Amino acid sequence: MDHGTTGISFSIMSNEGEIIDSFKIDREDSKAGKVSAIDEIIKRVDIRSIKLMGITYGMGDGLNYIQSLDTVNKRGILSINGAGKVTGGGTSVYSEIENSKIPSILIPGLHKNSPSLDRLFKAAYSHQGSSEKVSISYYAYLKTKWKNMIIADISSNSVNILVENGKIRGAIDACLGAIGIVHGPLDLEMIRNIDEGKLTANEAFSTAGAIKIADINTKVAYIKDELLKKFVEGNNEVKLAIDTLVMTVAMEIFGLIGIAKNKINGIVLTGSLGSMKSPIDFEKELNKYLKNQFPIKILSSESGSIGSTLIARDVYSGKKDILGIEVKNVKY
Repeated sequence: MDHGTTGISFSIMSNEGEIIDSFKIDREDSKAGKVSAIDEIIKRVDIRSIKLMGITYGMGDGLNYIQSLDTVNKRGILSINGAGKVTGGGTSVYSEIENSKIPSILIPGLHKNSPSLDRLFKAAYSHQGSSEKVSISYYAYLKTKWKNMIIADISSNSVNILVENGKIRGAIDACLGAIGIVHGPLDLEMIRNIDEGKLTANEAFSTAGAIKIADINTKVAYIKDELLKKFVEGNNEVKLAIDTLVMTVAMEIFGLIGIAKNKINGIVLTGSLGSMKSPIDFEKELNKYLKNQFPIKILSSESGSIGSTLIARDVYSGKKDILGIEVKNVKY
């Protein structure tokens, strides 16, 4: 249940380790009470058979370890502010799961108080990635078997994660580096606009992505479709926006490669845009910069929810460490 995205994704894994279903709930529908997360789960699986659910919520910056949901304070976040557009959909789903008593664990984000991260990343940045990025990274790690890699999650946000020796070393968050479809870093013009009271910092962050260049202003749920529609139509501003986004992602990836202590085995692409092949072949566009120097693996846009199920499965089996993040206070 992440911030700044169009929907809340779920995946269900069988006892044999197969993903038997993945589905998404629209954030606005969840907030309005039109859709119940628990009802949607019950349609697909006997809720009493669920051994453990792995969930993420927002920035996850109030949590340092993977732990049971009923041991978490304040939903594992320091604040909902500064996290992109807040709809309340994720909050509703969190409450539903909490009240359902389904055995659940909450996955932390990557931030300055994360014991597992490189001290240089923690010193430089208060926040590096939301908890969903941990789930994505774990899926990538198990899928590729690469111990040293960069995971590029490109969708509403662009976040790149550095994994070395099978542990998350650090990441570059959306408000720091590459632009995404919706969100992006604050440049000088935006800082001035904030200081002059024209918009809040969060409003600036939530309009600093490709939509700023493409001049698209609509609901978050419809932005990607509008962007792709104009891209297919040959809109020059949208083409410029996509080209710029790809360039900034490549710049960020090369930055992480440059500071890595180990040879990078490969790059993993995911997210609604990162995994796309048509009408935009993101891998092909990115390789204009990477020049086929690194193996690339593409994971589906459901990689966050799939990764969460894998974490739940392995924690249930007794695993005490996920990519360097400790498991504590877990009961089921």
